[in-house]
Amino acid sequence: MRRTALLSAAALLTGLLPMASAQAADDPAPVPVDRFEGEVPFADPPAGGIFTWGSDTDDPPALELTARDDAPEGDKVLTGTYDISGYGGFTHDFAFAEPAHDWSAHKGIRLWWEGGDSGKKIAFELKDGGANGEASELWTTSFTDDFSGWKQIELPFTDFTYRTDYQPVGGIDQVLGLTETWGYAVTLPVGVKGEFAMDAVELYGKADQSLRASVTTDAAVYPVAEGRTAAVRLTVATTGAAPIDEPVTVAYETTTTGTASADDFTPLKGEFTFPAGTPSGTTRTLEVPTLKDKRAESAETIPLKLTVTGAKPPAETPQIVVDAHGLPYLNSTLPVQKRVADLLSRMTLAEKAGQMTQAERGAVTAPGDIATYDLGSLLSGGGSTPTPNTAKAWAKMIDAFQLRAQATRFQIPLIYGVDAVHGHNNLVGATIMPHNIGIGATRDPRLAQRTGSVTAAEVRATGIPWDFAPCLCVTRDERWGRSYEAFGEDPALVEQMETVIQGLQGAPDGRDLKDADKVLATAKHFVGDGGTEYGSSTTGTYTIDQGITKVTRQQLEAVHLAPYETAVDRGVGTVMPSYSSLDLAGDGRGPVKMHARADMLNGVLKGRMGFDGFVISDWAAIDQLPGDYASDVRTSVNAGLDMIMVPYAYQDFHATLLDEVEAGRVSERRIDDAVSRILTQKFRLGLFEKPYADTSGASEIGSAGHRAVAREAVAESQVLLKNAGGLLPLKTSQKVYVAGSNADDIGNQTGGWTVTWQGSSGDITPGTTVLEGMRKAGGDVTYSKDASAPLGGHDVGVVVVGETPYAEGVGDVGNGHDLELSAADGAAVDKVCAAMECAVLIVSGRPQLVGDRLGDVDALVASWLPGTEGDGVADVLYGRRPFTGQLPVTWPKSQAQLPINVGDAAYDPQYPYGWGLTTLGKAPEGGATTLKALAVAAAVAEKAGAEEAGRALVTKARLIVQRKAGQDITAAVAKPFADADHLLLTGRYGKAVEKLTAAYRAS
Repeated sequence: MRRTALLSAAALLTGLLPMASAQAADDPAPVPVDRFEGEVPFADPPAGGIFTWGSDTDDPPALELTARDDAPEGDKVLTGTYDISGYGGFTHDFAFAEPAHDWSAHKGIRLWWEGGDSGKKIAFELKDGGANGEASELWTTSFTDDFSGWKQIELPFTDFTYRTDYQPVGGIDQVLGLTETWGYAVTLPVGVKGEFAMDAVELYGKADQSLRASVTTDAAVYPVAEGRTAAVRLTVATTGAAPIDEPVTVAYETTTTGTASADDFTPLKGEFTFPAGTPSGTTRTLEVPTLKDKRAESAETIPLKLTVTGAKPPAETPQIVVDAHGLPYLNSTLPVQKRVADLLSRMTLAEKAGQMTQAERGAVTAPGDIATYDLGSLLSGGGSTPTPNTAKAWAKMIDAFQLRAQATRFQIPLIYGVDAVHGHNNLVGATIMPHNIGIGATRDPRLAQRTGSVTAAEVRATGIPWDFAPCLCVTRDERWGRSYEAFGEDPALVEQMETVIQGLQGAPDGRDLKDADKVLATAKHFVGDGGTEYGSSTTGTYTIDQGITKVTRQQLEAVHLAPYETAVDRGVGTVMPSYSSLDLAGDGRGPVKMHARADMLNGVLKGRMGFDGFVISDWAAIDQLPGDYASDVRTSVNAGLDMIMVPYAYQDFHATLLDEVEAGRVSERRIDDAVSRILTQKFRLGLFEKPYADTSGASEIGSAGHRAVAREAVAESQVLLKNAGGLLPLKTSQKVYVAGSNADDIGNQTGGWTVTWQGSSGDITPGTTVLEGMRKAGGDVTYSKDASAPLGGHDVGVVVVGETPYAEGVGDVGNGHDLELSAADGAAVDKVCAAMECAVLIVSGRPQLVGDRLGDVDALVASWLPGTEGDGVADVLYGRRPFTGQLPVTWPKSQAQLPINVGDAAYDPQYPYGWGLTTLGKAPEGGATTLKALAVAAAVAEKAGAEEAGRALVTKARLIVQRKAGQDITAAVAKPFADADHLLLTGRYGKAVEKLTAAYRAS
C-alpha cells in the first residue's frame, strides 16, 4: 500500500473509533522529533545528530535512511541491521551549542516501529537535564517486538524509570524534569542478528498533572551504628519542577520482614502530607531509632515500607542497616590472617561465591543485586565511566556501589577495578603517562616507579583501590596490537621496569596498601601473551592477539615466566591470566587456554613462585574455554582462578558455581582458598575500615606536579635513532615548519586505552600536543598538517607522523593495520624533507617502516605514545633535556623480518635493540684501546656489584660504537650490539663491553 493510501485509511479508521481514543480537544498538537527525511544528519556530539555506539567495534548497528512506499510518515524511514554481543544501539543528541528542548507539556513520546515478531525487548531512553546529551540523566522504558508490520508505539513519560547503572551517583537531580531534554537513545536486542525500521518520532498528548509527581529517597540503604538513629530523607518532585497541584500523602512503617528482630529497633509508623502547592524538591526526614544490646552481631536490615498517594513511590523500599559489630573480623588490631579466618568461618557458600564474582558496573541495572548476590567486585571496562566523567562523579558512583554492599550480612566491601594502564586513563583530565613501551625506552626504573606512584594517587583519589596493571608481557612480535603495553622485547628490561609495582602498591609486604595514594596492582597477562604466533588467533578478525604461544619449557622460563617471578617477589597483589593459549613443546597437550592451565596457575604461580595474592580472570575469558558454561566455570576455578570477571553474566556465574560445588565438581576447599585470598587483599587495602572514597588527593589529579613526572618520562622515552649533522637539538632562533598527522592531536598522542577502550583521535582530554609544546618552548613555528602551506623561508622541518589509536587485537597487523606510514603522512615527510633539513618524529605504539625514506631524513625520533605531556617531546627537541632513550624493541627493516628480537640467530634490523643516540654531550672519543680498558673496568665493577659504575662504563662503550657505526648498521654490528644491552640489564657488564667491542670491530 502506498503511503498516501495508508494514511487515508488511518484517517478513516480514526473517524470510526470512539471519542475516548481520539486526540483530546485540549491536547497540544504532536511535535515532530525525527521524521528521518534527512533533516537530522548522522553526526557525533557535540553536533546535533544521530550516531551509533556499542561495547566493541562489532556492536554498533549499521544505519541508513531508506525510501519506502509504506513509510508511515514522509518518504523515508530509518533502517538498520545489527548483530550485538555486548550492547549496542543509536542515539539522537541535540546540538550541545543550542538550548535543550522542553518536552514537559506532553504526555509522552511515540514512534512507528516495523515489528518482526521476535519477542525481543527494545529499550528506549530519554536524556534529561545536565550540561548536554552526553552529560545527562538517562531515563528508560521498553517495548516488546511481538507484532508484525508497522505499529505506533506510545511511551508515556510516566513509564520511564531512572537508570542508576548509567549514573548511580544521584544524577543531576534524579527527577525527570523534561524541561531540559537532550534527545533519546534506542538499545537493540543482544545475541541475535536482526534488522529494524523506525519512523516519525514525535511528542504526543497533554501532560497528566496527576501523575507527574514522584517521591524519592536520598538513598536505598541507610547504614547506622547499633543504638544510633537513621535519618531517611523523602523528597517530592515534579516533572517540569512546578509545585504539586494536589496533596501527596506518604504513609510509612518499619517492618519485620528484614533480618532485624523487633528488639533491634523502635518501631515507627505514621503518615504525613505534602500539601497542594508544595514546591518541587521539598524534603521531609523520617528518623528510625535502633536499640543497643551487648551481643556481637552481623548486620541486620530494617525495611521501611512507604505507601504514597498522589505521586509515584520510590523505586525501591529503603532499608536501614544496623552495622555488624563486635565480631573478630572487624577488629583492625588483629592480624589479617586471623580476621580472614574468622570471617570465612561465618560465610555461607552463596556469600563465598559472591566474593568470587566480578561484574561490569553497567551490567548491574538493579543495584540491589550487589547485596542479593553478595558481589565481591565491580569494574569499569575501557570507556565505562560515570556521567559527567569527573573525579567527583567517579567517587560518588563507587561510593553508591559500596553503600549497597553495606546491606549484606557481613558488610564485605566491594573491590572496584579499572584498567589504569598509563595513568588514570579512563578519567578525562587525568595525567596520562607514556604507554609502557615508552617507559621501557627510558631505561629508568626510578622514574617508572614515580609514574606508578602518580597513577596510584590519581586512581585511589576517585575511590578505586585496584588497578589492572602493569602488563608484564614480553612483546616478541610488533604485529601484536598490544605491543605498546609491554616495556619491551627483553624479559630483563621488563624486570627492570617492574619498580612500577612499588609505585602502585608501596612496600612488598602490603603495609602501604591502606594509604590514600596506593592501589592494588595486577601482573598481567600470565603467561606468554606477548609470544603468540602470527595467524594463530581465533578471536574474530584478530590475527595474533589471543592466539597461541608455542615455546619450549626453557623458552617459557627464560622469556615469559621470568617477569612474574620478579612481580611475586615485589608483592604484587593480583595476577590476571592471558586470553592466549600455551602450547608447551613436549607436554603432549597441544594448545591450552591459560585460563584452564592448572599446571601454570596452581603449579607454577601459586606453588613454585609462592604467589599469595588472588588470580582474576580477564574480561569474559572463561567463555573462550571449550565445553558448556558449567564446564567453563568448573575448569577455570579448579585451574586456580579466584575471582572471575563475568561482566554481563554475574547471575549465571554465581548460580553455576554454587551448582558445581554442591555437585562436588569444585571442592569447598578450593572455594575457601579463593575467598581467603580475596579477603586478604580487601583487609590489606583497609576497605573494611574505609570502604568509601578518600578524595583528599583529588585536587592533585592532573596537577602540575603530576604532569611534571609525566613530562620527565616523555623526555626520557624519546629515542634518537638518527641525527645527521647534529640537526637536533633545535634552536629557538630557527624558523621551524611543522607538519604531520600527529603533531597536534592529543588523541593520537595518547593512543588506545585513553578515555575509551580503543582511544580516539582529537581533543579527548586536557594535555599538551607536540606542536603546543614546541610553541611553549619558544619555537618560531609554522604549522601545516598536510604540508600544504608554503615551505619557503624555514630553517628546518619537523614532521610528526605515526599511528592512530587502537587497543588489543583491534590493532593487530592484518586486522586493518600495518606498519607503514599512511599515504598522507608519507606525502608530508616527502614534501618537507625534499625542501629543507628535516626531523621526523614517529608517534606510535610500535616501530614503523621508514627504511625507504631514511636517506632523505636528517633526524629520526621514536616518540612512542607519549601521553598528555607533549612538553616532554619539546624539551628534547629544543635541548632543555638531552635525548637519552634507547630502543626497548628491535626496529625492523621490513615486515617480512617479523618476528625479530634480541638474541635471534639471524639478526639484521634497521636499528638494533638498545640503540639510542644522545645529545647529553659530545660523544666519547676512543676506539679499540679505549674499549679494552672499559671492558677491564666493567668486569671489576661487575665483580664488586657496583651497578651504577658498571652501567656508566657500558654506556660509554655503547656511545663509542654508535658514533663509529653511524647509520651503517650491518648484521655483524647489530647482533652483538643488541646482545650487549641484554647483558647490561642482567648485570654482566664485562661481557656487555666485550660484545660492544665486537660490534665496533664489525663497523
